[in-house]
This record gives sequence, structure tokens and C-alpha cells, in this order.
Amino acid sequence: MCRFLAYSGVPVFLEDFVASPCHSLIHQSLHAEETKTGTNGDGFGVGWYGEKPEPGQYREVRPAWSDENLLSIARQVRSHLFFAHVRAATGTATTRANCHPFVHGRHLFMHNGQIGGYALIRRKLESLIPDSLYAARVGTTDSEAIFLLALARMADGCSPGEALAWTLGEALALMQAAGIREPLRCAAALADGETIHAFRWSSDTRPPTLYICNRSDSIVVASEPVDAARDCWQALGCNSMVSVTSGAITVSPFEVGLRQAA
Repeated sequence: MCRFLAYSGVPVFLEDFVASPCHSLIHQSLHAEETKTGTNGDGFGVGWYGEKPEPGQYREVRPAWSDENLLSIARQVRSHLFFAHVRAATGTATTRANCHPFVHGRHLFMHNGQIGGYALIRRKLESLIPDSLYAARVGTTDSEAIFLLALARMADGCSPGEALAWTLGEALALMQAAGIREPLRCAAALADGETIHAFRWSSDTRPPTLYICNRSDSIVVASEPVDAARDCWQALGCNSMVSVTSGAITVSPFEVGLRQAA
């Protein structure tokens, strides 16, 4: 399982969460505590919003703990909203195109989890991506496919929650039609430069972990607490979503219905 964090608040340097804390994301790339494997060394990425609507992005296939460029960037880049992710691959290649977060237009997306039996449904799932977005598909992960499908639904007028629920429902229907018994598990975050939407859901009872820390000047959503202030970190409930905008937090149920596969 991958590890990630999303930050919204007063502008800070990325290193304040990516590198400096006792359980920073770089530390989690070697010593994650709330996942099956403690090492997440199959690449990493950061995405941040600055003065332009489109986010900046840096991704690399090296482990986060061994990339001096990540430390340099994290020391210099300050942002009011940023994502950071360390990857543990689940069957797809370790390439830069497969590293999170993914960027399209003004949107950032990152994901922790897996579509069970993805190789069996990959072709059918990709066929649902409209032509207008398929050219943006440069990697091979289920995560990127989920992102592009959700963007397509949002372009049709769906809210981010509705868009992701539809996407996961389509994937679940394809899994069922293919006779796949493995679960679909998803923790994800989506941002547009102003609002972060984060999701925690699974088709079984074991969704990936996700925590929220509401500070006086910022809000952090992360796979694991990044510092020793454990009283601040509250677990997001199973099958729920949280929206963060202008210092306000809204938590609501996140429901995925099983759709009829074609």
C-alpha cells in the first residue's frame, strides 16, 4: 500500500511535512506503520499550487529516501495546498508515468489501494475513458484510469464525490462480471487548487487508513499521522469522504453502488 498526505492552509514549505517531522512521508517510505509492507520504495511524487491555476509536479522512480532533489525542492517550495505520495507498486511498472500525484489541467489526484484483479478488467475499464481524455493516459495504473474517469464524469456535471462513486461502481461491476473475488480498496485525494476531497472506501471491511488533523492554521489529510501530536489526528470513518476548503471541514458518507457491467 502507498502512503500520502494532502495539505491545505497557510503557505508552508513542503519539507515541513514531507521531510522534517518524526514520521514524515520520507520516513514512511521506509517505515510505514499502518500498512502490510513498511517500505514504499517504488517512486514518489509531489504536486503543489502556486501562483498559477495549474499545479506544479515533481515525480521520480527512485525511493523518496534516496532522492536529494526531493529534499532540495521541499526546502524551497512553499504552497498553501499540496500533495505528496510514496508508492508501493501493485502489479504495474515502476515508471515516472505511474508515480503519483497525477495532474490534468488544474486538478491533482493521488490514490492508495487497488482494484482487485485489475489486469483482468484493465482493457474494459480503459474503454470507458472518453476520447477527449484518453490521450492524457500516459501510465498503466488503475489509479490514473480512476482519475481520468472521474474527471470525465465531473465534466458532465457530477460533483467530485458522485464522479468517484460512479467510477468505483463501474470498476466493481467489471470485477464481478469477471468473477474476481479480490476486494476493491480505495483511499484517494482530489484537488482543484481551492478544495481537497479525500475518500476512504472498500468493497470489504478493510479500507486503507486515512486521518485528518485540524490545526489552527491548516488541515492535513494523511495515510498515517506524520508527527507526535497524536491527539490531533482523527481517523476518517470507513466509506466516507471529507472536503476541505477555506479552513472548513465537511465529512459525509461515501457510497458506491454496484452497476450493471456491459
